[in-house]
Amino acid sequence: MKSQPITIKDIARILGISPSTVSRALKDHPDISPKTKQLVQTFAEKVNYRPNALALSLRSSKTNTIGIVIPEIVHHFFSSVISGIEDVAYGRGYNAIICQTNENYQREVIDLQALVDNRVDGILVSMSKNTHEFTHFENLRENGVPVVFFDRICEQISSDRVIADDFEGARIATKHLIGKGCKKIMHLAAPQHLLIGKNRKEGFTSALKEHKLVSDDRYIIKCDTREAVFAKADDIIRLAPEIDGIFAVNDSTAIAAMQVLQRNGYSIPKDIAVAGFGDGPNANIAYPPLTTVEQKGYDIGQAAMRLLIGHIEGTVEDEEFETKIFTPELVERTSSQLGHNVR
Repeated sequence: MKSQPITIKDIARILGISPSTVSRALKDHPDISPKTKQLVQTFAEKVNYRPNALALSLRSSKTNTIGIVIPEIVHHFFSSVISGIEDVAYGRGYNAIICQTNENYQREVIDLQALVDNRVDGILVSMSKNTHEFTHFENLRENGVPVVFFDRICEQISSDRVIADDFEGARIATKHLIGKGCKKIMHLAAPQHLLIGKNRKEGFTSALKEHKLVSDDRYIIKCDTREAVFAKADDIIRLAPEIDGIFAVNDSTAIAAMQVLQRNGYSIPKDIAVAGFGDGPNANIAYPPLTTVEQKGYDIGQAAMRLLIGHIEGTVEDEEFETKIFTPELVERTSSQLGHNVR
């Protein structure tokens, strides 16, 4: 049986260094020490390492097409990001292929491979919440495809990243509720393996700690969709007599929570104040209108596309990565005015 050709990842594993260090050493990058360059280059020659010829040939000709992989196109935040991406892309002569994973890992893998097969010049990705294995992202790097992550990033992959400051946004929303008189606040949380879920929960608990309020684990419920709110309605209603505020990880969850509470005789915000995260169109037409934090999706999309173009057009080094962070802003509406009747 024919043996598989050795890859950069194989060399990195054997020598105990990172793949990016191997890649730069093979390119004689000035940031790599002469000792490491000699080690890598000597070993590569010894094992007869050859760059992936197919990948090199594919990367040598531009298609002026980029791929976008998102969890849900119907989500206001992601549609705002796409608008920002496309405005920059079309202005620079690029077309976009948009793929929707529907939060499905297998579909994410298939979508990325389809984009590679269509020879896109680079890919912008917001990871599915059900992705726990990252070989498909590593394969993009191995094949020389530039990748920029936005919103839901993959911490295990070295890349450019564009994100909202989820910690600070959650902290702002929670401090606002506390400032309105809330002392026992429930958090409807996203999965904690996602950085956005982890950071928003930590921002929530940090605000409580700042004001010397107790963070009760019973008041943190994994619940980040409308469907999940309705599925856990009994849990929410059972705790409702104890709480005076809710901070939800996104707007759709916050609005669903208000509906569940209202159907069970609670007045929002007289009995329980509510704040969300995102500021989509539904926030302003909810009853009562929802206090939330604006996520700057359009700006995130523009920044992500500019970073990707830098790698495609070679104006930045392959292994030079940066993280751009946008701070959300509070949008105060009626839902957080604790103790007030809505007429």
